[in-house]
Amino acid sequence: MAKTFEKAVTGFNHNIKHKGKVYHVQTEDSGVNNPHIITHLFVGGNILASKKTSYADILNAENLAEVVRELMEEQHKEMLRNLINGVYDNYESTVRSYQPGQLATDAEMAAQPKLPPRPPTPPPPPVAAPASHLPPEVAAARALKEKPRINEIGVETLFGEDLISEKSLDEVILSYLASEGEPS
Repeated sequence: MAKTFEKAVTGFNHNIKHKGKVYHVQTEDSGVNNPHIITHLFVGGNILASKKTSYADILNAENLAEVVRELMEEQHKEMLRNLINGVYDNYESTVRSYQPGQLATDAEMAAQPKLPPRPPTPPPPPVAAPASHLPPEVAAARALKEKPRINEIGVETLFGEDLISEKSLDEVILSYLASEGEPS
Protein backbone atom coordinates (compact mmCIF):
# COMPACT_ATOMS: atom_id res chain seq x y z
CA MET A 1 0.00 0.00 0.00
CA ALA A 2 1.33 3.42 -0.91
CA LYS A 3 2.22 5.84 1.85
CA THR A 4 0.35 9.12 1.49
CA PHE A 5 0.49 12.42 3.29
CA GLU A 6 -2.46 13.75 5.28
CA LYS A 7 -1.70 17.46 5.19
CA ALA A 8 -1.17 19.62 2.16
CA VAL A 9 2.39 20.25 1.01
CA THR A 10 3.61 23.71 2.03
CA GLY A 11 3.31 26.15 -0.85
CA PHE A 12 5.38 28.93 -2.37
CA ASN A 13 5.00 32.72 -2.37
CA HIS A 14 7.22 35.14 -4.28
CA ASN A 15 7.10 38.85 -4.96
CA ILE A 16 8.79 39.87 -8.19
CA LYS A 17 9.22 43.30 -9.74
CA HIS A 18 8.53 43.34 -13.48
CA LYS A 19 8.22 46.42 -15.68
CA GLY A 20 7.92 48.70 -12.65
CA LYS A 21 5.18 46.74 -10.87
CA VAL A 22 5.32 44.23 -8.04
CA TYR A 23 3.67 40.91 -8.83
CA HIS A 24 2.94 38.17 -6.31
CA VAL A 25 3.01 34.50 -7.34
CA GLN A 26 1.41 32.00 -4.96
CA THR A 27 1.27 28.23 -5.36
CA GLU A 28 -0.61 25.98 -2.96
CA ASP A 29 -1.63 22.36 -2.59
CA SER A 30 -5.14 21.45 -1.45
CA GLY A 31 -4.15 18.02 -0.05
CA VAL A 32 -5.25 14.49 -0.83
CA ASN A 33 -8.92 15.15 -0.07
CA ASN A 34 -8.99 17.76 -2.85
CA PRO A 35 -5.97 16.79 -4.94
CA HIS A 36 -5.04 19.82 -6.96
CA ILE A 37 -2.34 22.44 -7.11
CA ILE A 38 -3.29 26.03 -7.85
CA THR A 39 -1.02 28.93 -8.75
CA HIS A 40 -2.22 32.55 -8.82
CA LEU A 41 -0.47 35.60 -10.22
CA PHE A 42 -1.53 38.77 -8.39
CA VAL A 43 -0.93 42.41 -9.22
CA GLY A 44 -2.31 45.16 -7.00
CA GLY A 45 -4.43 42.64 -5.10
CA ASN A 46 -6.14 41.38 -8.28
CA ILE A 47 -5.68 37.88 -9.66
CA LEU A 48 -4.18 38.37 -13.10
CA ALA A 49 -3.77 34.68 -13.99
CA SER A 50 -4.37 31.24 -12.45
CA LYS A 51 -3.42 27.68 -13.22
CA LYS A 52 -4.98 24.63 -11.55
CA THR A 53 -3.61 21.11 -11.95
CA SER A 54 -5.18 17.93 -10.59
CA TYR A 55 -3.05 15.09 -9.27
CA ALA A 56 -5.96 12.74 -8.56
CA ASP A 57 -4.50 10.25 -11.04
CA ILE A 58 -1.32 9.74 -8.97
CA LEU A 59 -2.76 9.50 -5.44
CA ASN A 60 -1.34 5.97 -5.07
CA ALA A 61 2.23 7.02 -5.86
CA GLU A 62 4.71 5.69 -3.31
CA ASN A 63 6.42 9.04 -2.77
CA LEU A 64 3.36 11.25 -3.30
CA ALA A 65 4.51 14.19 -1.15
CA GLU A 66 7.77 14.48 -3.11
CA VAL A 67 5.99 14.19 -6.46
CA VAL A 68 3.44 16.84 -5.47
CA ARG A 69 6.26 19.14 -4.32
CA GLU A 70 7.99 18.75 -7.70
CA LEU A 71 4.71 19.47 -9.53
CA MET A 72 4.20 22.57 -7.40
CA GLU A 73 7.72 23.83 -8.04
CA GLU A 74 7.39 23.37 -11.79
CA GLN A 75 3.98 25.08 -11.93
CA HIS A 76 5.26 27.98 -9.78
CA LYS A 77 8.35 28.39 -11.99
CA GLU A 78 6.19 28.23 -15.13
CA MET A 79 4.06 31.15 -13.88
CA LEU A 80 7.22 33.15 -13.08
CA ARG A 81 8.74 32.38 -16.50
CA ASN A 82 5.51 33.38 -18.25
CA LEU A 83 5.45 36.67 -16.33
CA ILE A 84 9.05 37.51 -17.19
CA ASN A 85 8.54 36.48 -20.84
CA GLY A 86 5.60 38.88 -21.22
CA VAL A 87 2.78 36.32 -21.52
CA TYR A 88 0.55 38.36 -19.18
CA ASP A 89 1.54 41.85 -20.37
CA ASN A 90 -1.65 42.33 -22.42
CA TYR A 91 -3.93 40.98 -19.68
CA GLU A 92 -3.06 43.82 -17.41
CA SER A 93 -4.25 46.52 -19.80
CA THR A 94 -7.83 45.44 -19.09
CA VAL A 95 -7.41 45.43 -15.30
CA ARG A 96 -6.81 48.46 -13.12
CA SER A 97 -4.87 47.65 -9.96
CA TYR A 98 -4.52 49.73 -6.83
CA GLN A 99 -2.05 49.77 -3.99
CA PRO A 100 -3.45 49.13 -0.48
CA GLY A 101 -5.36 52.22 0.59
CA GLN A 102 -5.26 53.81 -2.88
CA LEU A 103 -8.67 54.91 -4.19
CA ALA A 104 -9.98 55.16 -7.73
CA THR A 105 -10.32 58.64 -9.21
CA ASP A 106 -13.76 60.12 -9.87
CA ALA A 107 -13.31 59.48 -13.61
CA GLU A 108 -12.43 55.80 -12.98
CA MET A 109 -15.46 55.43 -10.72
CA ALA A 110 -17.74 57.04 -13.32
CA ALA A 111 -16.47 54.59 -15.97
CA GLN A 112 -17.43 51.57 -13.87
CA PRO A 113 -20.59 49.71 -14.95
CA LYS A 114 -23.57 50.53 -12.75
CA LEU A 115 -24.90 47.66 -10.65
CA PRO A 116 -28.48 47.47 -9.41
CA PRO A 117 -28.85 48.69 -5.84
CA ARG A 118 -28.72 46.08 -3.11
CA PRO A 119 -31.60 45.71 -0.71
CA PRO A 120 -30.78 47.17 2.70
CA THR A 121 -29.29 44.74 5.17
CA PRO A 122 -29.94 44.97 8.88
CA PRO A 123 -26.96 46.07 10.95
CA PRO A 124 -25.07 43.26 12.67
CA PRO A 125 -25.73 42.77 16.36
CA PRO A 126 -23.23 44.59 18.56
CA VAL A 127 -20.39 42.41 19.79
CA ALA A 128 -18.63 43.79 22.79
CA ALA A 129 -15.97 41.43 24.03
CA PRO A 130 -14.00 42.64 27.02
CA ALA A 131 -10.29 43.05 26.30
CA SER A 132 -9.56 40.16 28.66
CA HIS A 133 -11.52 37.79 26.37
CA LEU A 134 -9.65 38.71 23.20
CA PRO A 135 -7.32 36.17 21.64
CA PRO A 136 -3.71 37.00 22.53
CA GLU A 137 -2.75 37.80 18.92
CA VAL A 138 -5.61 40.33 18.65
CA ALA A 139 -4.67 41.97 21.95
CA ALA A 140 -1.03 42.14 20.81
CA ALA A 141 -2.01 43.71 17.48
CA ARG A 142 -4.15 46.32 19.21
CA ALA A 143 -1.30 47.15 21.57
CA LEU A 144 1.10 47.72 18.67
CA LYS A 145 2.66 51.16 18.99
CA GLU A 146 4.00 51.42 15.43
CA LYS A 147 1.94 53.76 13.32
CA PRO A 148 1.35 53.26 9.60
CA ARG A 149 4.05 54.74 7.37
CA ILE A 150 3.51 56.69 4.17
CA ASN A 151 4.95 54.70 1.25
CA GLU A 152 6.39 56.03 -2.02
CA ILE A 153 2.95 56.61 -3.55
CA GLY A 154 1.58 58.43 -0.52
CA VAL A 155 -0.48 55.61 1.00
CA GLU A 156 -0.39 54.65 4.68
CA THR A 157 0.88 51.13 5.18
CA LEU A 158 2.07 48.68 7.81
CA PHE A 159 3.16 46.14 5.19
CA GLY A 160 6.80 45.27 4.63
CA GLU A 161 7.44 46.83 1.25
CA ASP A 162 11.05 47.11 2.36
CA LEU A 163 11.23 43.31 2.17
CA ILE A 164 10.61 43.28 -1.58
CA SER A 165 13.88 42.52 -3.30
CA GLU A 166 15.23 44.02 -6.51
CA LYS A 167 17.07 40.70 -7.09
CA SER A 168 15.94 38.36 -9.82
CA LEU A 169 14.47 35.01 -8.83
CA ASP A 170 17.67 33.30 -10.01
CA GLU A 171 19.76 35.56 -7.75
CA VAL A 172 17.50 34.84 -4.76
CA ILE A 173 17.70 31.09 -5.36
CA LEU A 174 21.49 31.14 -5.81
CA SER A 175 21.88 33.20 -2.63
CA TYR A 176 19.69 30.75 -0.72
CA LEU A 177 21.54 27.71 -2.06
CA ALA A 178 24.91 29.29 -1.23
CA SER A 179 23.81 29.92 2.37
CA GLU A 180 22.53 26.34 2.85
CA GLY A 181 26.04 24.96 3.34
CA GLU A 182 27.07 27.63 5.86
CA PRO A 183 26.87 26.82 9.59
CA SER A 184 24.27 28.88 11.44
